[in-house]
Amino acid sequence: MRPRGRPRKYRIVKIDPKISQFSPRGRPGRPDEVELKIDEFEALRLADYQGLAQKEAAKSMRISQQTFSRILRRAHKLIAQGITTGSLIRIQGGQYIISTRQQEPGTGETPKT
Repeated sequence: MRPRGRPRKYRIVKIDPKISQFSPRGRPGRPDEVELKIDEFEALRLADYQGLAQKEAAKSMRISQQTFSRILRRAHKLIAQGITTGSLIRIQGGQYIISTRQQEPGTGETPKT
């Protein structure tokens, strides 16, 4: 069975996260887990940490502003869920390309999934 809809575009990410998970302290047993994708991490970094406007941040990731807004909203929800439920927040996965260049796609950048 073929997937429906348009194929997902790779998102451009400038830095690979140095930390891959956050774990709550003081909670006995194994905590639940939420997964924050690399493109969601990048959206948080650009909008909330660097303070870029959504239009600028979307341009940096080479996606539309609407797509950026959707990714950022999901990232905020996952972080809030992890913090309020005491869940482990794991940063991994998604379709992205790590790029430190200001070039167009298709110029030797390696996609990651």
